Amino acid sequence: MSEQIGTNAPRSLGDLVPRQEIKGTVKRLELYGAFVDIGIGQDALLHISQLGKTNVRNVEDVVKVGDEITAYVLKVDLEAKRVALSLMRPPALTWDEIREGMVLSGTVTRLESYGAFIDVGAERDAMVHVSELSSGYVNSPSDVVKVGDTVEGRVIKINRKKRQIDMSLKAAEAPKAVAVTTSSDEDEGDLPTAMELALRRAMADKQPSRRDKSRKRDKDRRYALEQEEILSRTLRDHSK
Repeated sequence: MSEQIGTNAPRSLGDLVPRQEIKGTVKRLELYGAFVDIGIGQDALLHISQLGKTNVRNVEDVVKVGDEITAYVLKVDLEAKRVALSLMRPPALTWDEIREGMVLSGTVTRLESYGAFIDVGAERDAMVHVSELSSGYVNSPSDVVKVGDTVEGRVIKINRKKRQIDMSLKAAEAPKAVAVTTSSDEDEGDLPTAMELALRRAMADKQPSRRDKSRKRDKDRRYALEQEEILSRTLRDHSK
């Protein structure tokens, strides 16, 4: 929003900006609206469609000459020197300000079988289709949101002609953090587990050491010599 709604009394036409809150006095009534003195030396028009009520047939049913009212600047035409007012508080967002890709925060106002409606401060609520409520499967909108919840969504489509805003809650979800392996993580990953250490110890116990291997070879050699000596002695005795 480029301008903030303010209550400072304007002194000239150039002091007025759209959505500005001002006070004035009803000076004249016409079939199509009322003219209001807002203190700039020129009356502003409060059209019958901006009286804040539907199906108004007589302007006098809402305002009368001499009434002190609080209104909002709807439009300022510097060239034609005209000011349009409204009794309805203007939306925080105008259609010209809404863009596809914008992330807006709002309140869930209504749930339907096909989606949820979100008040984002625009002229009309934005709609989030059931398929855009979450990345996973959603059976019913009430499984994800409830009326009164504050949510954040991304604008995915705007139809200015039909005054429709389509949003997505899953499109506004923050991307999941990707685990980054550091050198310390890699070192830890190379460390053997307790089970691996136990297995290594068991295998080490089963495998003979270098000294044991040498002793075994000497023992085998002596055994072989002994057997050879016995065999030779036996053959000598047998030949006699």
